[in-house]
Amino acid sequence: MSDVAKNLKETLGRIEKSATKWKQDPDQVSLVAVSKKQPVDRVVAALEAGHRLFGENRVQEAGQKWPDLKARFNDVKVHLIGPLQTNKAKEAVALFDVIETVDRPKLARILAKEMKEVGRHLPVFVQVNIGEEEQKAGVSPADADSFIRECTEDHGLNVIGLMCIPPAGEQAAPYFALLGKIAKRNNLQHLSMGMSSDYEIAVQFGATSVRVGTGIFGDRDGTEKTQA
Repeated sequence: MSDVAKNLKETLGRIEKSATKWKQDPDQVSLVAVSKKQPVDRVVAALEAGHRLFGENRVQEAGQKWPDLKARFNDVKVHLIGPLQTNKAKEAVALFDVIETVDRPKLARILAKEMKEVGRHLPVFVQVNIGEEEQKAGVSPADADSFIRECTEDHGLNVIGLMCIPPAGEQAAPYFALLGKIAKRNNLQHLSMGMSSDYEIAVQFGATSVRVGTGIFGDRDGTEKTQA
């Protein structure tokens, strides 16, 4: 488990180096350690190394893992970074601290209702399908402005930023730049972009949080570290 602490330190160092190189503020870039499908002992190793910000893709898995861990490490924050089904919205509102994947009107409406009922107004990100890929969730770049207004004005959601996943196998930089432009014209301060293979590029283009999983924990089958 010492590898987890070592990988965390290395990743944070690379974030700082990239931010400094591109004249970004390294203190404004958060590392979301993606713990989906990772053994609990690896997650605990990250927690014991002092890390407190994590990301999960599935409500059910997070519900099995994080209540006990939060009881032990009560300053932990967990982001939902995977697709959210509307029938899981209530559980998500109770479990997560930030929801990064608001991607359609029905979900926005149901999340607003669930948050109001429990008095828990979580920060959320709008997910943008930045490459307009059929297989990926997210609002199209052309529809992002109107959807952001709908989330904030019609539903009262606390939209703090945008999230994206660029197309695999393509240069990520143009997509990160586009997300930054959408955020800027909507006065949003946070950009969740960049994963194990491209987070340094994301930092160059103004990411305020990067999502790194295997680069910290190793492959999800418990083997070697990869850039995926």
